[in-house]
Amino acid sequence: MAYGDGCSLPLPLPDGSLFLGFDCSTQSLKATVLDASLAIVAHDAVHFDSELPHYGTEGGVRRDAAEPGRIVSPPLMWAEALDLLLRRLKPRVDYGRVAAVSGSAQQHGSVYWGRGAGAALASLDPAWGLAPQLAGAFAAPESPVWMDSSTTAQCREVEAALGGALALARMTGCRAHERCTGPQIRKMFQMRRGIYDGTERISLVSSFMASLLIGGYACIDQTDGAGMNLMDIETRQLRQDALEATAPDLDVKIGKLAPAHAIAGTLAPYFVQRFQFTSNCLVVQWSGDNPNSLAGLTLSNPGDLAISLGTSDTVFGVTDVPEPSLDGNILPNPVDPSTYMVMLCYKNGSLTREDIRDRYAEKSWDVFNNLLEQTDPLNGGKLGFYYKEHEILPPLPVGFHRYIVDTLTSGPLAETKERQKDEFDPPSEFPPVV
Repeated sequence: MAYGDGCSLPLPLPDGSLFLGFDCSTQSLKATVLDASLAIVAHDAVHFDSELPHYGTEGGVRRDAAEPGRIVSPPLMWAEALDLLLRRLKPRVDYGRVAAVSGSAQQHGSVYWGRGAGAALASLDPAWGLAPQLAGAFAAPESPVWMDSSTTAQCREVEAALGGALALARMTGCRAHERCTGPQIRKMFQMRRGIYDGTERISLVSSFMASLLIGGYACIDQTDGAGMNLMDIETRQLRQDALEATAPDLDVKIGKLAPAHAIAGTLAPYFVQRFQFTSNCLVVQWSGDNPNSLAGLTLSNPGDLAISLGTSDTVFGVTDVPEPSLDGNILPNPVDPSTYMVMLCYKNGSLTREDIRDRYAEKSWDVFNNLLEQTDPLNGGKLGFYYKEHEILPPLPVGFHRYIVDTLTSGPLAETKERQKDEFDPPSEFPPVV
């Protein structure tokens, strides 16, 4: 089995080949099967809250009441969802025709494999599901995810050790944000030293899912890995000074990085025997959901731009001249090694929109749309900024902030006055600006 060797799919592919893609997002695991013409053969999804309720998640995550800002997800839930989803698809898909498997995952989550976990991955019994066999494989049963905002102190420490926020951004593509994996790891080292010392390997959610599929530790890909504050954005290799500023012996726990298009390995015997895939089915490196959105939308020319409205909202595009700053992220383009991906990320996305819908539109998108149709263009100058979570960009606290712009004419910035929430009638709530 080769890890991250960068080879391509063998051509020509057998007639009738299928391709299986996953998306492990914050709230669900989805799968889509395509044929060689990119027509959809089958699709299904597992919603974490409703279909795996024993993990106690809300919106796919758990919020720590004892530690405000700490937001985590159980990696065992993602593994159980994978097994469940493959069982559901099996009656509709001939897995023996699947030539390659890959996927995307929420960015920035960190998974802490315990000692002996690599051996457990390599010896999975196809007679049993993934969850019961991996229940003891984690040094930490919960993974900090991108919504976590409890690492402010660690962010400032990493920035100070590496010459400041802007210097870190120029090295790694972004300043230290609370969601970044490096500060998450540093906090684990500082606050839960026993877990850190007992960790055999640290994966991102993307490489965690790929590891399940190949039955061994998959490399972190360079594009998703750029969100760790540990990788040099130019060389695309881990920076020793960034590793040392984060935690000891971290290079061993992280392992090597690989291009996003590399082959992680072949499908593990567990999946071959349990679901009747072929033994030569390839697993392509998984990457982050936002980089894979850029690839899927075929953004290829510098200046191309897209907006993604998900659990987080993002604006991303392509550039051939990276200019790291204190805002946003620079990532290697997962498709074209000669260019880069630029991205702005807003934490308050679909969950915040759904919360506003539930509060003011009878939990119905139809009612929401009817209210929107009643709203005049420009909403009479009424603006709402809704933060259910501590916002990333700009960094603002939880709260609903409503304003009325006194003039909508062009020229200098219009004067605004903050209004109490009861001064907004229901149609004025829409569209919320988040």
